[in-house]
Amino acid sequence: MKRFRRQFLTGLLLFLAAGTAALLAHETLRQQLPDYAFLTGWVLFGFMLLLTLFNARKKLPFLPLGNAETWLQIHIYGGFFTVVLFLIHLNFRPPRGGFEITLAALFAVVTVSGIAGLFLSRALPQRLQTRGGEVLFEKIPMIRHGLKMQAETLALSAANSPVIADFYVRRLADFFDGPHNFWLHLLESRRPVNQRLAALNELRRHLSEAEGVTLDQLAQLVRQKDGLDYHRALQSSLKLWLFVHLPFTYALMLFTLFHIVLVFAFSGGAQ
Repeated sequence: MKRFRRQFLTGLLLFLAAGTAALLAHETLRQQLPDYAFLTGWVLFGFMLLLTLFNARKKLPFLPLGNAETWLQIHIYGGFFTVVLFLIHLNFRPPRGGFEITLAALFAVVTVSGIAGLFLSRALPQRLQTRGGEVLFEKIPMIRHGLKMQAETLALSAANSPVIADFYVRRLADFFDGPHNFWLHLLESRRPVNQRLAALNELRRHLSEAEGVTLDQLAQLVRQKDGLDYHRALQSSLKLWLFVHLPFTYALMLFTLFHIVLVFAFSGGAQ
């Protein structure tokens, strides 16, 4: 916790200092330099390129390029600083023209998805720890199948009552067959599992004592399956946001390169 606070305070102070310096430089230089837009454009592109290289750093952990945590901090606060540079490059005016609007929209999507990813990467792992620690995502289908087989064996065994078997077929077979309640798990809602457990408890008054033991075992499997769905929902969110952030990041870089080509083709570049 102390390390996180130290990193947060250091990053925040550096961001505020760099942002303030950039804004002061903008006020001083925008009227003095005839090619000021070119300067801000190249500075912005340089920072965007630096942020894009963060993904390359993650894929090359064996190279002596500094630890991943340092690069992550650079990526986070450099991303916020790039927003300031982007606004400076626009001179704090809305973009005009279809291409410029598209470029600004791509930048906005990358920025918003990056902020969303920062929130998810900080909040979701802590939530997973409250539900028994992280389960390997790749093993979730296998574990779910095992729970299904145990539930079917309990509920449909010849030794059990037809009441339990009928309840399983009507209310639980579909639940054990696949993942459920993705959005409700993200919202931390336990309403669906509580409803199933309440229905199981209601069934108890129709059963013998021996059948009640089977019912308790079935209820425990329901809780385990719900916890597995919870892990799948949260881990899927951590993975899915990258399918938004990374493709749009690369699209933004391609559009930016095309923008640079167009600027130099039609203006002759900065003199």
